[in-house]
Amino acid sequence: MQLNPWAMAGIVLVAVLTFYLGHRSSRSAVSTHDFLVARRTVRSRRNAAAISGEYLSAASFMGVAGIVLKDGADALWFPIGFTAGYLALMLFVAAPLRRSGAYTLPDFVEMRLGSTMLRRFSTAFVVFIGILYMVPQLQGAGLTLTTILPVPVWAGALLVTFVVGFNVIAGGMRAITVVQAFQYWLKLFAIAVPAFILCIVFLGSGGPGSARPLGQPAPPTFTENTTVTVQTDVTLKVTTVTVLEAYGQVEGARANGFAVWAPEAAHKVAKGTTLKFTAGTPVPVVSEAPASNSDWLRPGSGGLTDLLQVYSLILATFLGTMGLPHVLVRFYTNPDGKAARRTTVHVLLLLGLFYLFPTLLGALSRMYVPELLVTGKTDAAILLLPSAVLPGLWGQILGAVTAAGAFAAFLSSSSGLLVSVAGVVSTDVLPGRVRDFRVATAIVAIVPFALAVLLPSEDLSLSVGMSFALAASTFSPLLLLGVWWRKLSWPGALAGMLVGGGLVLTALVVNIVSKYTGGWAPWFSSQPALITVPAAFLTTYVVSRATGYGRPDDVHGVMLRLHAPDPLGFMRDRAVARFGQAEEKTEKTEKPRSTGKGRHRK
Repeated sequence: MQLNPWAMAGIVLVAVLTFYLGHRSSRSAVSTHDFLVARRTVRSRRNAAAISGEYLSAASFMGVAGIVLKDGADALWFPIGFTAGYLALMLFVAAPLRRSGAYTLPDFVEMRLGSTMLRRFSTAFVVFIGILYMVPQLQGAGLTLTTILPVPVWAGALLVTFVVGFNVIAGGMRAITVVQAFQYWLKLFAIAVPAFILCIVFLGSGGPGSARPLGQPAPPTFTENTTVTVQTDVTLKVTTVTVLEAYGQVEGARANGFAVWAPEAAHKVAKGTTLKFTAGTPVPVVSEAPASNSDWLRPGSGGLTDLLQVYSLILATFLGTMGLPHVLVRFYTNPDGKAARRTTVHVLLLLGLFYLFPTLLGALSRMYVPELLVTGKTDAAILLLPSAVLPGLWGQILGAVTAAGAFAAFLSSSSGLLVSVAGVVSTDVLPGRVRDFRVATAIVAIVPFALAVLLPSEDLSLSVGMSFALAASTFSPLLLLGVWWRKLSWPGALAGMLVGGGLVLTALVVNIVSKYTGGWAPWFSSQPALITVPAAFLTTYVVSRATGYGRPDDVHGVMLRLHAPDPLGFMRDRAVARFGQAEEKTEKTEKPRSTGKGRHRK
């Protein structure tokens, strides 16, 4: 690994700017309204940039390019699903959710169904989803830092946890709104500029070596003599008889020199093994990835199993977005339902623009950094690609730009996750004061950091995809039926959450155990939404029909508040008796010169 001082400087600059913006914004945060919902005065365009900033996580910035490098056409459903989820959110949930006047997702659940028991279960799932989503952000930060600096994996996770924890403790939602809006534009710059420059080089000189075009059916080849050190246990496959040098442990035996690999067998390579390939050798790939470019370019090349996984992924990403607590909490900061819907339209535009670039960089990575197919660390593609296409100073500078953008992704997503989970813990477990929010933040930040260090990392998009599956199987049925079906009962919602969430958690446990015991688990253990989401909806419907006693007495009034146009004035904030009126807090805490400045702007 070559030390890149430019990348180190870029990461330090991003961390300092994030720290500064959060500290500056936190000075006006004094009340519970500031910490939970930023006083409900965030204008649509800024809120859209902030939502996009926190939503474009490690899975978006690094994971999409890495999974395109490995899986090809089938991986395109990740950016499509990540974006299209907001279309469903805009059409069905955004405006009614804001009109509910809730402060958190469990608060909405209690408002709609009037059950404190269901609220407690919702709190548990919010905390679990938030932590499950935050772990890959911290692991991605560790991967980024170890790629450019000789530091342990936990160093990047510790840096992100410290910066994010400070900003959230200092100012909550009010502090991170400006930070996340800034970080979206930083991430767009950090991925768009390298993409344009690398495409110009590719279309011009083509860069170093003679990378084989993706249109050729054969697998990618090494353009020069290449040495690869495997950093985790992997199982590799080849398409032709391959001659290489291996030093370490292969197939459970000691290897110390030339080896010949046959295409009929899978080859297990232990951590720490060094593999040497000569120029022109076809690149071995990890066992679950398509080996040849023809399979890589063809959707569903793996047969029925791949097709089912794709449908499962589509269902998880399309419906999972509306169940992610750090996404939903953003809509509570809008002034009204119309602003929430307008915010979502802007988010669709911003996300669609961003996802063009990691897809392009993933395709270029298959030609210029194919050695990542051997190590399985394809998430590092976006960091290593600039130097592979442009060796020397300019490649290092472009690599520094992408590293800075990647670190901004970890910071912004972790900020949103931490503030949403801490808000739920402070209001549902603790008394709900500002001091309680800060205590909850410190407690919540420690758990994902410990898990990120202890658990093995995998493809970032795949691990985040499990969070989407859990959200789609728990909160998506509750929100869709709660907003649009009067006969939903709290026992039905509870049963649906337990069935959907329980199946996803079972699949998660089975998948983890399978990784340590030979990889025997079926396909739906890694992509369970195709089974768990219909099961959750069906359970919710059937139990709700059988438990009419669990419907609130004022259901008609609640539905009127959710769907009545904003000018009619049915919308009101909940928990006023507990937290006080936001307007009263504003008058007491703001300086006189700011009076009258709270009008919403587009």
